[in-house]
Amino acid sequence: MKKTISLLILIFVLTACGQNQTTSGNTNGDQDKNKVQESTQDNNTSSSNQESEEPKDNEGQTEEASSNEESIEEDNDNETKAEKIEEEKEETSKEPVEPKYELTKNWDLKPIGDAEEKVVLLTIDDAPDKHALDMAKTLKELDAPAIFFVNGHFMDTEEEKNTVKKIHEMGFAIGNHTMDHKNLRNLSKEEQKAQILPLSDLIEEVIGTRPIFFRAPHGANTDYSTQTSLDEDMLVMNWTYGYDWNQEYMTEEAIADIMVNTNLLHNGANLLMHDREWTAKGLDDIVKGLRDKGYSFVRPEEIKTP
Repeated sequence: MKKTISLLILIFVLTACGQNQTTSGNTNGDQDKNKVQESTQDNNTSSSNQESEEPKDNEGQTEEASSNEESIEEDNDNETKAEKIEEEKEETSKEPVEPKYELTKNWDLKPIGDAEEKVVLLTIDDAPDKHALDMAKTLKELDAPAIFFVNGHFMDTEEEKNTVKKIHEMGFAIGNHTMDHKNLRNLSKEEQKAQILPLSDLIEEVIGTRPIFFRAPHGANTDYSTQTSLDEDMLVMNWTYGYDWNQEYMTEEAIADIMVNTNLLHNGANLLMHDREWTAKGLDDIVKGLRDKGYSFVRPEEIKTP
């Protein structure tokens, strides 16, 4: 009997130990499974984080690209606006100006309607010899308009042609003063024609437009040269007074003084000067002296032409 009881107790103990080992084995397995799950979750999380971070970089690139596109569009808009402004300026400059002055038989400028009376016209002959560009710069700085009458024999080289172009681009009118500065009264009709028309062609080639003012050398007009000029839509223009070819006025001080203080100065006077060193040096004083006397300057585009 005792043996039987002992045997039963032994069986019971062994059975209990087996159950404990099975429970312990399941726990380790669950822990391993948990570790695997945690590792998988970590990997998934890491992968998820990487995936969530990459779009941020793409988003930044997209924003930067968008910003660049906007900047380019803005630059294009600015360029377009600038081009439109320049086009408007060009169109405005091409618009015909209502004449305010007309040339009299005495070569003065007479106001049309209520145009200002106390004015003079500045003209410079024999350009571009040596000082025309400097004279143009002086006048430009002083905002004093003028007509530069050019000779063809001073436009032989590309440099000389470029000088005329620069003067024109500075806003000054370019007039025809014949090819070689010969006295037209000593020439045949064909010779006169050869002095006038080829120069108008050359001027057009250089500045893009034909001249609308003509001045004969020495003021020696002929019936033929006058009619030829009119046929070319050029206004024939002599002058009221000028002095810089006289020996006594071939200094800066002398020419400035006589041009401003001569008794020939009056409303509408048509002033003649030349491309000369002394005149170029005295030009600043001439312009300022005339202004000090209350004179304004006629703009060539305001003169009535044929």
